[in-house]
Amino acid sequence: MGRELIAAGAQITLVDVAVAGDLKNAPETDVFEGQMPEVLSRIPDASQEAVICNSVLEHLDRRQEMLNEIHRILAPGGTAFINVPSWRGKAFLEFSAFRLGLSPAEEMEDHKIYYDPRDLWPLLVAAGFKPSAIECRTHKFGLNTYALCRKVGP
Repeated sequence: MGRELIAAGAQITLVDVAVAGDLKNAPETDVFEGQMPEVLSRIPDASQEAVICNSVLEHLDRRQEMLNEIHRILAPGGTAFINVPSWRGKAFLEFSAFRLGLSPAEEMEDHKIYYDPRDLWPLLVAAGFKPSAIECRTHKFGLNTYALCRKVGP
């Protein structure tokens, strides 16, 4: 997705353990490499209009700190999109990885938790998102859970 945004001329911030070399020098791009959630501490408060956290939380020990950081760096009125595998998706992911060899087994071995909306929603509220500004549901036939969270207030 980063490449598409860069091609469209968007100003973006990329954060990952390792960012692909061609993205590091792209115009209008800020790059932060490091472990999550610590690396987010280098991003200024309320500086991001949108945050995409796709298939990350399930790999972290400090999930609440990650969500707290996402809320901190999000500008008022900004939106966070969070996507994680659900408990229903666990069986499909593990079957694909361990039985069929179609998915990277090492990624599945690194999963620490799965999320249904009832698991993710309270963490979002604890991070500072207002309940009225959270949309949290499953998608992809219930195999994933996503949340759209708008940051309310100044």
